[in-house]
Amino acid sequence: MSLLDQLTKDMVSAMKAKDKVTLSVVRMLKAAVQNEQIAVGHDLTSDEENTVLAREYKQRKEALEEFTTAGRQDLIDQTNHELAVVAKYMPKQMSEEEVQRVVKETIAEVGAESMKDFGKVMGAIMPKVKGQADGKLVNQTVKDALQG
Repeated sequence: MSLLDQLTKDMVSAMKAKDKVTLSVVRMLKAAVQNEQIAVGHDLTSDEENTVLAREYKQRKEALEEFTTAGRQDLIDQTNHELAVVAKYMPKQMSEEEVQRVVKETIAEVGAESMKDFGKVMGAIMPKVKGQADGKLVNQTVKDALQG
């Protein structure tokens, strides 16, 4: 079942359950996927779908940080619920240990020795972990490995 079909099915379920927050998030996700489909001019591949989902997840994660800084508990709760809904559609996320293993393997592959090779390592690692790991975590793990 394609992501759009799944989103449509879940949208109907949320309507029947009168779950307004889930319905809202699913509608936003469906719109984002359809907009991306129109932009690229073809049905999205699973990688392209995951990119859209990762973008939506990241936006909510950044909003959560802002709301936490501002002390807005009402918005924090809503955003956490939205994150949970978006996460349901994303591929399984890599653990910190898995990210560290991939970083070590990639550093060995590209022969990186210092922070000067940071861009080369990031360029090689991001396609491997796309949609499966948070970019900030990967970035920090690479920095730690190259400095250590």
